[in-house]
Amino acid sequence: MASSWNWKLLSLVFLLASSSAWGMAHARGGGLKHIHLYMHETFTGPNATLFAVVPPLLGVGDNTSMFGMVGVLDDELRDGPDPSNSSLVGRFQSLFAFAGLVTPPGMQTATSLVFTAGEHAGSTLVMVGSVVSSEGPYETAVVGGTGAFRMARGYCVLKAVWSPTSVSTVYEVNLLVKMEG
Repeated sequence: MASSWNWKLLSLVFLLASSSAWGMAHARGGGLKHIHLYMHETFTGPNATLFAVVPPLLGVGDNTSMFGMVGVLDDELRDGPDPSNSSLVGRFQSLFAFAGLVTPPGMQTATSLVFTAGEHAGSTLVMVGSVVSSEGPYETAVVGGTGAFRMARGYCVLKAVWSPTSVSTVYEVNLLVKMEG
């Protein structure tokens, strides 16, 4: 009897250790959805998608502090990393502010993923949070949405994966979203 109990306990521990959070929740009907996309960002030039709209408050002359700088971005969301052979599925629109007096400064973000094509067309996901390091990957909280994503909760991890030009970067976007109801 004790041997049978130990075997069941060992099997349970192995099952829990080897299962991903997404897989376990999906198997229980937890409503978790994994969305995998690519954000295409251009920093400068005629096709720039990222702009500083308020300059830094401190260190203006020596450029040592970004504190107080506010910016916006409107990047493409695609289903693949190469724009020449991937489909545009929406926009990654964000407002950000450097809100930390430390080096590197922390950044606060408010972001909407606006889906314009594909499975989620007409829906949005909203993310807010801090970027506390200049090193990636970056993680932020999904706090809601509209359409197919009403009452959504979860998280997003952004990771730079490719720089097709000297003024652009492609980020891998992995979302894990819990759907209510």
